[in-house]
Amino acid sequence: MRPFLLLLAFVCAARLTAADLSTIRIWPGYRTAESFERISEFFTNRENASGMTLLRSQPDARAGYYFLTRIKNRGAEILDAHVELSVITPDSPKPKRLTAFPAVRIPEGSHAFEIGLTGTDWAGAAVEPVAWQLRLVSSSGEELLREQSFLWSDSSPK
Repeated sequence: MRPFLLLLAFVCAARLTAADLSTIRIWPGYRTAESFERISEFFTNRENASGMTLLRSQPDARAGYYFLTRIKNRGAEILDAHVELSVITPDSPKPKRLTAFPAVRIPEGSHAFEIGLTGTDWAGAAVEPVAWQLRLVSSSGEELLREQSFLWSDSSPK
């Protein structure tokens, strides 16, 4: 009976991974390249992420439209989640899905992520998305977390 209980506990723990993640907040907005500069970069010649995880669709470009996302993980650390960001822009009613972000580590507790559409992936400071959806997906394809703007559910072409 004891091995069965251990197996049951392991299966339940594995299934609780998605339920253990929640979004505290998402603040979307355009950021200039200069807004990422810190004095420490002058001395070290390396970008200072200020304790956040920076994810950019084009890693060499800093300016772009970012989703500052704070996630709370009540469970064990997740080592290989993938970010999937879909955006509807004013120039097209079809969602553009971007999954070119590297795998991310989601530590226990609360952690901030700057998820950016940078370089040629974003049209400029004056452009705002019509709607967006952000998903975290495990390496096995399980959806761990999904957040979306209010208009996302009403944005599908009819």
